[in-house]
Amino acid sequence: QVQLLESGGGVVQVGDSLRPSCAASGCPLARYTMGWFRQAPGKERDFVAGISWGGSTTLYADSAKGRFTISRDNAKNTVFLKMNSLKPEDTAVYFCAATSRSLSAGAGYDYWGQGTQVAVSS
Repeated sequence: QVQLLESGGGVVQVGDSLRPSCAASGCPLARYTMGWFRQAPGKERDFVAGISWGGSTTLYADSAKGRFTISRDNAKNTVFLKMNSLKPEDTAVYFCAATSRSLSAGAGYDYWGQGTQVAVSS
């Protein structure tokens, strides 16, 4: 089974950019559809973006469209989430997740990382 480890979060100012990454081990990343989710304090965990196993198809939440870009490097077993024009409402713990199912914004992601904190200050 795959293990996931996020990194690259941090504290930034409004309008800044970040690019968290998710490193996979235990199994080749290419076997999995990957997703990024986030959870703000006191709120449920929400889907942010997803990418098919080969990278040809992506899916974004409305809040991420036009600002965030998900990508993957299967040779390096790593998935990225480039976040531009960050807003205070983007503050959350960001999790990557993997599934052997088709790309979706819902349930079905079986493997999760521990998360990386992103804080956007105004």
